[in-house]
Amino acid sequence: MIDGAAITAFAAAWDPQPFHLDSAAASASIFGGLAASGWHTACHSMRLFVDGPLRIAGGLVGAGVEQLRWPVPTRPGDILHVETEVLSVRPSASKPDRGLVRIRNVTLNQRGEVAQEMIATLVVPRRDAGGQPAGP
Repeated sequence: MIDGAAITAFAAAWDPQPFHLDSAAASASIFGGLAASGWHTACHSMRLFVDGPLRIAGGLVGAGVEQLRWPVPTRPGDILHVETEVLSVRPSASKPDRGLVRIRNVTLNQRGEVAQEMIATLVVPRRDAGGQPAGP
């Protein structure tokens, strides 16, 4: 569960804007109440992704983010979970021992609202047809 004190502590360190730091200022903002920084939501999403069921040898190595958006703000008391969809898998053109997996991660709150959507590419190790690591 996202804690209000954690929202303001993260904001104080990394995104010190009034709508992330102060409930009264946040109430007067476009958010209408305290809202976590999108980067705070991204940190929670990454933790949930790493702890989730997708296990890749060598870890979840990112090659880049194609899209990152926060359609609804994360609020104190929200409970987040991440759903991952594999969009494509292809071998690396330059490194035969690696492949690239394009994924879509959607972070949802307890109401089913999308708090974050990210499309990213991961670098993954490859195996040859016999199950051995690919490459030289």
